[in-house]
Amino acid sequence: MSKAPNVYDAEPIPAEARAEIDRMLQSGDLFRYTSAEASPVALLEAEFAELMGAKFALAVSSCSAALFLSLKALRLGRDAKVLIPAFTFAAVPSAVVHAECQPILVEVGDNYRVDIDDFEARLDDDIKAVIISHMRGHTSDMDAIMALCDARDIPVVEDAAHSLGTTWDGQNIGTIGKIGCFSFQSYKLINAGEGGIMITDDADLIAQAIIMSGAYEHNWKKHPVVHDRFAFWQNQLPLYNVRMQNLSAAVIRPQIKEVARRVRDGLKNHDYVADLLNASPFITVPDALKPESRAPDSIQFNLDGFSDEETLAFAAQAKAQGVAVQVFGLSQDNARAFWNWKFIGYTPELPKTRAMLMRACDVRLPARLQREDLDYIASALVEAADVVKKDARAVA
Repeated sequence: MSKAPNVYDAEPIPAEARAEIDRMLQSGDLFRYTSAEASPVALLEAEFAELMGAKFALAVSSCSAALFLSLKALRLGRDAKVLIPAFTFAAVPSAVVHAECQPILVEVGDNYRVDIDDFEARLDDDIKAVIISHMRGHTSDMDAIMALCDARDIPVVEDAAHSLGTTWDGQNIGTIGKIGCFSFQSYKLINAGEGGIMITDDADLIAQAIIMSGAYEHNWKKHPVVHDRFAFWQNQLPLYNVRMQNLSAAVIRPQIKEVARRVRDGLKNHDYVADLLNASPFITVPDALKPESRAPDSIQFNLDGFSDEETLAFAAQAKAQGVAVQVFGLSQDNARAFWNWKFIGYTPELPKTRAMLMRACDVRLPARLQREDLDYIASALVEAADVVKKDARAVA
């Protein structure tokens, strides 16, 4: 195969979604609270909760909105400190700031997971909540994290934007902490362009989140859950109006039954490419932790023994072969590099995370790719590393 595969196009939206959207366009019934019967958004919430094994779900405009509502429902108070991994997307500290809280960053190791020693050291009495980002689907040691947080009665919110379908010791990621938040943005396992959803087993939390999402007046009555708690919270909470609308739900619902296949194919693709990359002396794909069963749609790897200049040359060489590589720490204004989060008000010294980000590479690897696509991508990456190191040796 001589042509680089297209890794950006998503799978086609199922035909039944298009039929439902056409029906709604004919009726104009797009707002979740105008339907006489259960709206597509309400049906999605019930179906997603069942898929995850959770009691309650609330569909909203984005995973960022879900994280924000989670913190507001926890009633942390202004300037409360929230511990988050230093390797995450800028939307996570943004949600903390938006909730009028203060993000506190914790070190992440070269396996992309929370450094437990640093986590424990920073988890003091000033920390009022923890967000664990399973960044790019890499799960940190949830047993250790939950034990430390439970001992201090600190609530854990799981940012599972990249982790739909991932399990930890057989339990769905997103159901281990008090709240789990997921994304339906285009590059996620389920694609609605935009959208998010939060899940919890806590009736009081979901009641608050539903009202704050924009269930004004008596619209909460159209949620078939926890009506006793709605009556308590009505008029006590501000409305942030981050609801999901029916068109998005119609796009999402037919994709739920595709999750198992996409997880299976995505993991198979990832592990196949990982084996090919790990055969290179210059590339390391970190192993998953033992209890973790992943659901990847991309692959991350570290360049071993590369300088900054060699790392940039590697990305350029791969791009010349049609394979785009994002180097988290060397991409200008990258939203995953913590030193670019000027809005949090400080830049901590996090040498482990910084060193990892300077050599950590990210390549899209959607589940729909075929074996010849995977071979092309892996070969291009291995050859790019070989060329750069060969040139470096020639200069030396």
